[in-house]
Amino acid sequence: MLYTRKGLMAALLALALAPVTAFSHGDVTPQPVNTDALPDVGEEWLSENPYRAAAAGDEVWAKAVQIGDSGFNQNCARCHGLGAVSGGLAPDLRYLEAEEYGDEWFVERFRHGMTQNGTTKMPAFGEILGQKAAWAIRTYIETRPDDGALEPYSDELHKIRDQLAAGEADVPTVIATLEDISGKVDTASGAPVADSAASRAAHELEKDPSKQKEAADMLSIGISAAE
Repeated sequence: MLYTRKGLMAALLALALAPVTAFSHGDVTPQPVNTDALPDVGEEWLSENPYRAAAAGDEVWAKAVQIGDSGFNQNCARCHGLGAVSGGLAPDLRYLEAEEYGDEWFVERFRHGMTQNGTTKMPAFGEILGQKAAWAIRTYIETRPDDGALEPYSDELHKIRDQLAAGEADVPTVIATLEDISGKVDTASGAPVADSAASRAAHELEKDPSKQKEAADMLSIGISAAE
């Protein structure tokens, strides 16, 4: 089994989980995740993410990201960080490769949790949340942009944000520009598509071109997080 340098670091950190943490992962009470909108994946646990766009299609992928976002931030963010950006308490899961070997590690830990020296560092989520929630959360995590991935487009995103906030944007042109930027944003995991502020704003405008303010707010949040 081969790991890139980032992937090896993530795996080693996950195994180590420094014992000086102020409180354990086991303090988290799992919160239910509504996965009714996602296709069933069967009873037997899979070893590879079924909700990647290449396997499931863009619509299912987008829904998995949305559900995974909610599921992660309810159940995982306390230890693994808001937006999956770790503050050091637990591994930064963004760097777990979007490949089958990364999936196997993720689902094993999700299902069974982790105990170290008799202390529960992470609760077992498998039986409580189920497989669909696991893969939705995995999809969300692997689509997180790499650190600094939006920096090359910061000036352009600021300009678009200001146009949208003022209600003065040429929406079709803005959507095309945001989609072009979205396609260039690197993920930390190596997944081919990033769930970035640019892609979210473009999707919001595609659903309803009148929601310029909402799209501007999405860009503001993404720009602030990247700075």
